[in-house]
Amino acid sequence: MILITGATGFLGAELARQLAQQVGNIRCTKRSGSVIPEILKPYADKIEWVDADITDAFALEDALQGVTHVYHCAAWVSLKRANREPMIRNNIEGTANVVNLCTEMGIRLLHVSSVAAVGEAKPGELITENHHLEETAANDGYAISKLESEMEVWRGIAEGLDAVIVNPSIIIGPDAGVGGSGALFETVRKGLKFYTSGSIGFVDVYDVAACMILLMNSGISSQRFIVSAENRTYQNITGEIAGSFGIKKPARWARPWMMEFSWRLAEFVSVFTRKSPFIDKVSAQTASKEQNFDNSKLLKATGYQFKPISQSIKEIAARLQR
Repeated sequence: MILITGATGFLGAELARQLAQQVGNIRCTKRSGSVIPEILKPYADKIEWVDADITDAFALEDALQGVTHVYHCAAWVSLKRANREPMIRNNIEGTANVVNLCTEMGIRLLHVSSVAAVGEAKPGELITENHHLEETAANDGYAISKLESEMEVWRGIAEGLDAVIVNPSIIIGPDAGVGGSGALFETVRKGLKFYTSGSIGFVDVYDVAACMILLMNSGISSQRFIVSAENRTYQNITGEIAGSFGIKKPARWARPWMMEFSWRLAEFVSVFTRKSPFIDKVSAQTASKEQNFDNSKLLKATGYQFKPISQSIKEIAARLQR
């Protein structure tokens, strides 16, 4: 039996859809108040839903009975400062529970981390799996939570856990809606005027799920893999998104000092509005960084061919224009 944590999320739902199609019956955990995604409604007869928060070790243990493989996708994602510490605790504690139980029960684990936990390369170099994030107060809470969660998996591996780790870059896809990575598309569609000088990796959600399944079935253990299709500059990606909507491309360069001013202004305004800042410090600084990823390790291990990001952009724009 295969179990997926976080199957109500963007990536987890796509993974559950592919596994339901390929292997039949699977089991998925969710929080009691979570809503089952629309893309999984057609597979109701193939998916067993179990209410089990990953921070509840007893409920999780019950859910793992008879399970041989676990895909751990569940994680709390938030940029709100008020959520920083509870998010870090939640993600680390939840992953520790998964790791402990999989180790004790002899279950193979595939853990979803993030390129946020990989770290940075020297200027002009590609970021590889050999780079590691140095934890500092400047890191955002999500990056710290993914780094520390990944450390829990490495701790489990040292104790005999059979596990493999994936570090996806920015995951995009039609089912993201206007949240998460979908917010980038919606922002451009509403008439984004500025672009930044940074770059980062992008990958379609279908490809991430497919690569996860390949790695799980490969028998590869005690390894981490960057899952990223293409490195794109923000100018390039926002321009292509604008083109897919048939609108003008962002034409003004938002210089680094302007981004620094923006996040400070956003924090000041949020004091009075009591709403989350429209941009935070980490996002503002990241937008001007060049972060290009090397996916050669994954390609060599699996031979996978990624969908062109241009195709993904067209599919997402078509969905949002319905």
